[in-house]
Amino acid sequence: MRRAWICPKCGYHFQISARQRLESLVDGGTYAEFDAALSSTDPLKFKDRKAYRDRLRAYREQTGLNDAVICAAAQIERVPVIVCAMEYGFMGGSMGSVVGEKITRGIERSLAERCPLIIFSTSGGARMQEGALSLMQMAKISAALARLHEAAIPFFSVLADPTTGGVTASFAMLGDVTLAEPRALIGFAGPRVIEQTIRETLPEGFQRSEFLLEHGMVDIVVDRGKLRETLARLLRLLWDAPVPAGVSTTVHANPRDPR
Repeated sequence: MRRAWICPKCGYHFQISARQRLESLVDGGTYAEFDAALSSTDPLKFKDRKAYRDRLRAYREQTGLNDAVICAAAQIERVPVIVCAMEYGFMGGSMGSVVGEKITRGIERSLAERCPLIIFSTSGGARMQEGALSLMQMAKISAALARLHEAAIPFFSVLADPTTGGVTASFAMLGDVTLAEPRALIGFAGPRVIEQTIRETLPEGFQRSEFLLEHGMVDIVVDRGKLRETLARLLRLLWDAPVPAGVSTTVHANPRDPR
């Protein structure tokens, strides 16, 4: 991953898979996945143009995953961490019961093992095919994060393009430090829906990560190629992690800002 799937001319960040994120982030590109066998059922017997069961089967074959998140134990510069990476290629990274359960178990493992938590969000929001069951995951994950906060274990939320809907409205914005990739779309409803609702033209760059940084909703906008380095510095700052000789612990709010 020499260029981290970033255009060398314009800096555009292409979408990458959950496995690619994990392999580029953790030491040696190796991690121990857990709860991989969990898979969604069809509690509502939902069907639109296609039966929900058939959609799930197709996405499992397409991605090689049972649902839209990978949760794993790994290390970043020898610091043990729990990492949950959402997979946009699986039904737009939508959050159903399994996604909520796996992330909650990841939080509980982080709490039990007393190691920091990192969640990569890239999602269209709650999964409509599971109705209220998907919406319940917002409260479930948020409650688990509250326990993690009470235990003073850091949670780093990394927002990729896009992060929207119920994911944004819950755990994605609850990080002790919230990071975002450049130009990532971050919001609840999409800009087109908002414009049609309020009948006004939105500001330039509205709902992009740089706009949210300026308005205090995001702490750091960082290029994907520097994400591992930035998270390692944050771990050393906020957790009892060893600092290698000669390594700086300074973290800039904007990678293009030298201050």
